[in-house]
Amino acid sequence: MSQHHDLPFRPDTMVWGTFDAAIPPAIEIDSGDTVSMHALPACISSRLPKDPSYDVPGLLLEAMKTLPQGPSSHFVSGPVAVRGAQPGDVLQVDILEVEPWMDWGYMTIQPLKGTLPDDFPEASLIHPRIDREAGMIRMLPGLDVPLDPFFGVMGVAPPPAWGAQPTMVPQVFGGNLDNKELRAGATLFLPVLAPGALFSAGDGHGAQGDGEVCLTGLETGLRGRFRLTVRRELGWAWPFAETGEHLISMGMNEDLDDAARQAVREMIAHIVRRTTLSREQAYMLCSLAGDLHVTQTVDGNKGVHMMLRKALLAGVQRA
Repeated sequence: MSQHHDLPFRPDTMVWGTFDAAIPPAIEIDSGDTVSMHALPACISSRLPKDPSYDVPGLLLEAMKTLPQGPSSHFVSGPVAVRGAQPGDVLQVDILEVEPWMDWGYMTIQPLKGTLPDDFPEASLIHPRIDREAGMIRMLPGLDVPLDPFFGVMGVAPPPAWGAQPTMVPQVFGGNLDNKELRAGATLFLPVLAPGALFSAGDGHGAQGDGEVCLTGLETGLRGRFRLTVRRELGWAWPFAETGEHLISMGMNEDLDDAARQAVREMIAHIVRRTTLSREQAYMLCSLAGDLHVTQTVDGNKGVHMMLRKALLAGVQRA
């Protein structure tokens, strides 16, 4: 019988800005168990609201004061060790619930960053309110955006030989994927690269467009519930995802063209694994019905993901 675990929400169960296989697990669970985890917004003190009407969580202030900051600003909760997970396995992450717990978030533009690094030489910062009951982000007076929360960072530990890695740059272990399709109901598959897998999550987003062009989505606090399952039979070497309706392949590279190529290659490989189609036929199907999206262009490695409707494959599934 699977069990549920609540990861305590406090600074000693978080890491600021780093993925590292040497970080001891905050909790250990069995394959198939569920775990509840919380996220603080990716933050530094200069991005906090100065308006006293905003409720700045004491835990956020405590975390910034007590945790050593790594090379990035993301607070990640964990790591969660999954018993028996070994390199070569795949960790299946079922994203069961995602909801905001804060009533505000922030967005920022920073000089020399974002998709247009030279166009905005001055920093800019806003603190939209979150109306959880209405499901809306009150971005600016007269401008509301639907709330669509997801964890921007979900990843396992990098290989031990890599040492500490920044949370900012998405890589083979996942990390700062910033993929808005990974909301509640989606499943993320990550290659296990260190014993125990060591899953972490953070970087709460209230909403984000494909591209995340100005540098941030709405950075805020989230709570989530995940089921973590070790899959030994898959052998996949790169992150992949599914929803009820779509297969989602991912490419990550400094060069956007190379990221797109990787997303297409990954989708072809997954189609061939699942169906009786040849590589050539799968490539043609990707051209006919696969949709390439620019995931983000601001995280060092740019992201591209391809979405393909699963229903299209119903008649060519492998037995």
